[in-house]
Amino acid sequence: MQKMMCTICGHVYDPETGDAGVMRGVAFESVPADWCCPVCGAEKTRFVPEN
Repeated sequence: MQKMMCTICGHVYDPETGDAGVMRGVAFESVPADWCCPVCGAEKTRFVPEN
């Protein structure tokens, strides 16, 4: 599963550990569309694959 990074603040969503309101093991594609970055509030669409 791919880690995803917020293009606004650099926060990384790691599916192996989960995130605010998202259980671990959930692929980013399966995160609800209304989920926002827990650091800066950016929309899910502002995340890109981490290199």
